[in-house]
This record gives sequence, C-alpha cells and structure tokens, in this order.
Amino acid sequence: MNGVDYRDWDPRHDAYLTAHFGPQDLRGKQTNKELLIAAVHLDMAVSRPLVGMVTRLAEQKGIDLLFDALPSLLQERDFGLLVLGSGDPPYVAFFEGLARRFPGRVAFRNGYDESLAHLIEAGSDMFLMPSRYEPCGLNQMYSLRYGTIPVVRKTGGLADSVQHFDPGTGVGTGCVFNDYDAPAVRWAVGTALDWYNVPKSWQQLMQNAMAQDFSWTRRITEYDSLYRNLLGTIHVR
Repeated sequence: MNGVDYRDWDPRHDAYLTAHFGPQDLRGKQTNKELLIAAVHLDMAVSRPLVGMVTRLAEQKGIDLLFDALPSLLQERDFGLLVLGSGDPPYVAFFEGLARRFPGRVAFRNGYDESLAHLIEAGSDMFLMPSRYEPCGLNQMYSLRYGTIPVVRKTGGLADSVQHFDPGTGVGTGCVFNDYDAPAVRWAVGTALDWYNVPKSWQQLMQNAMAQDFSWTRRITEYDSLYRNLLGTIHVR
C-alpha cells in the first residue's frame, strides 16, 4: 500500500480549510460541511447525511454500478450527494443527468479542483468508492483521517485499509461490501445511512476512522523490511 502525506491531508492543519478540526474537537467538521453545502448550492439541512466522491470517471472506479444504485437510493433515502471528477463521457452525462433529476440534493462538478477536493473530504459524512479494482487507493485513507466514513468495495487496497464496522462491538472503520453489483452498493450506502442515524455509533465510527495511521513513516519501515527480506533470499554465485 501507498502512504499518505499527512502534511497535506490532515484536518488539523489542512491549508485548504478555514475551519480545522481533529478527533478531540469535531466542531470544525460541521463548519466545513456548512461551507461545502453552500459552495455547491445544495439545498439540504446540515443535519442530513452528505455522501461525497472525488474520482476519475472510469470503468475501474465502478461508476457503472451507480447507474442503477443511486437513483433508487435518492428516491428512497434522505441524503445529499456531491461528485467531483472527470473522465468518460457516458459517466459525465450520468452525473449531469442525476443532478438535474435531483436538484438541490445532487451536485456534480466536472473536472478537478484541489481546494474543493479537500473540502469534500472535510465536509462530507461518507465517501463512496465502489471500485471494480483498486491496487491501493488514497481517497479512502484521506477520508479516514477526516472522519469521513469510507463506503468501499472489498477489493485490493480498499479491503486492506477499511474494516467493516460492527455497531455491536464498536470495532471497524467503514462500510465494506463484497459483490460487484448495484444491490450491494444500495445495501452499503443504506447501511451507512442507518449508522449515521444512531449518533453514538456514528461518533464511535468516526473516532475509529480518525485513529488510523497510513503515514509514510509506517510505510517506509514496511518497505525497508520487505527489501531486506528479499535481499536475504539472493544468493551470489
């Protein structure tokens, strides 16, 4: 797995944020959510859950699963959705159409905006990554640090970095689904929305997420150990 540069991606000192926060004081996260909702012109109460995505709009990222999953979820559940990304025209057209169909609840920004990407990580409640495959992935690790609960498919680095939450034990850091199909996405998002509606469980989940450490300090040690082990298997003739 890759590491995260917490000099750039940490809500306690993120240069793109005007309101900073950490695991011991989450008031700044609420402020960032308010700023995010206003910035993209969503018409929703700050108390309602907000799902964010920052992604390439490509087949690898599982966007095709959302064609069936998101419209039905938006009809059945009360939440907002914000997507920042660019890529294949059919996926762009889908999100543009979704924003027109659900005005005030869905916002789509075509392209990439570094400042908005940081605000999405800081102000969203959940971060959706339904990837077909993901060798490592970084946004789920950013999301953990910002207390933005990752909703991810169990593949590659997503499976390695996010542990499915158990409200009974209070253990876990996100919502993980197995199958690559629309019903699995609907289940995962619905499950996360149910957790959000239980403040005590949600608070525990956020604390668990923000306690994770995917820094390069840890990764360098692991790489060093790996290379030393490999060198030990080489026999010079």
